[in-house]
Amino acid sequence: MQHDQQVPAQPDWMDTLNDSVLAHFNTRLVGGYPEPFYKAATQNEDAEIRFTRDYIRSALHELAHWCVAGLQRRRQDDYGYWYEPDGRSEAQQQLFFQAEVKPQAIEKHFCAALGIAFSVSVDNLGNPSLAGIEDFARAVDDCYADYSLHGLPARASRIRACLLRCNCAAVTA
Repeated sequence: MQHDQQVPAQPDWMDTLNDSVLAHFNTRLVGGYPEPFYKAATQNEDAEIRFTRDYIRSALHELAHWCVAGLQRRRQDDYGYWYEPDGRSEAQQQLFFQAEVKPQAIEKHFCAALGIAFSVSVDNLGNPSLAGIEDFARAVDDCYADYSLHGLPARASRIRACLLRCNCAAVTA
């Protein structure tokens, strides 16, 4: 997997998000990559939240992971996690579900802010048995409702507010 590929031009909402929110964290959201990847900052370069091609859902999902990651995790490429690719076992898929509830609930908030449809991602299409998908979707919905009631984490709240402003500007333009 190559993580240093050049990326295409960004849509306006990304420029706004990069300039008004992510720049404060020395981070940029960039698309055009074959696979998502978080590139930690170095002394000379800002961190990059890289997402797949020009897929808006990939961008929002990777942003959500960044919002969940603590400071120590954000200092490591891909937050220091090992990613288990497509073809996970049932047990590995259940661990995936547990790790994905908060990021996908935040992603759902980001989708709502931009007015785009959300559905949970199981990210394991090679495994025909996806036991637990209904429970996972319910857990994401419950976490989404909890964030709606009690508030999103601080970085996620700032991103959501920026996305709402971008969506409102697009609607009124």
